[in-house]
Amino acid sequence: MTKKLNFHIITLFPKVFDDYTRESIIGRAKQKKKISISFYNPRDYTADKHKRVDRKPYGGGPGMVLEAIPILSAAKKAVGRKKGVKVIFLTPSGKQFTNTHARKWARQYKDIVLISGHYEGVDARVKKALKAEEISVGPYILTGGEIPAMIIVDSVTRQLPGVLGNVSSLEEKRVSSSDVYTRPEEIVYKKKKYRVPKVLFSGDHKKVEEWRRKFTK
Repeated sequence: MTKKLNFHIITLFPKVFDDYTRESIIGRAKQKKKISISFYNPRDYTADKHKRVDRKPYGGGPGMVLEAIPILSAAKKAVGRKKGVKVIFLTPSGKQFTNTHARKWARQYKDIVLISGHYEGVDARVKKALKAEEISVGPYILTGGEIPAMIIVDSVTRQLPGVLGNVSSLEEKRVSSSDVYTRPEEIVYKKKKYRVPKVLFSGDHKKVEEWRRKFTK
C-alpha cells in the first residue's frame, strides 16, 4: 500500500494556504491521496475568551511572542500519541532547508508538523517540549512562517513516488538548465530578434547535454 504523507500546519492564518494547496502539483497530490494537509489555529486552543495567543516577551523587547500552551495543544490535537512524527520549528535562525531534507523526510515520515510562527516568534519552550528541528528556508526575514511552510510542503511532496508524472521531472535527477526555450524559434521584441540556440536543433544529444551543463555550474 502506498504511503500517504500527512502535513499538519500550525498557523494563525490558515486561509493563506487555500489557493496554493488547491492548485497544480499539490492539488493533484491531494486528489490522489498522496498527501493530506490539515491546519490548526492556536486561537482555537486557548482559554482566553478573546482568543488571544500573544504576550509581551519576558525581559522586555519589541513586539509580541506567541504563547506556548495554545501551540502545544494544537500539536497534540494534530498527532496525538503517534510515534515517529517529524516536528519542524520554522525560524530564520534554523538550519538551511535543502532538497536533502525534502528527500529524507518524504522517505522517512508519515506525519510532519510545521509550526509557523508570527510576530516576534514563538515561546522557545515549544521547540524544547516537542523536540522540534529548527529550519530556515533562507537567509532573510519574513513576516511569518506561512510561506516557509508552503515551500516545505511543495518540496517534500514532489519527492513522493507517483506525485510527478515523470520521474525525470525531478530537476535534481537530470541535467537541467536555467535557460530553457520553446516555440516559436524566433521572437522579435522592440525590433530586436531573439533566437533559440542552434545546438538545441542539432539532434546531437551529447552536445545538448554539454550546453545544458554550462548553466548548471
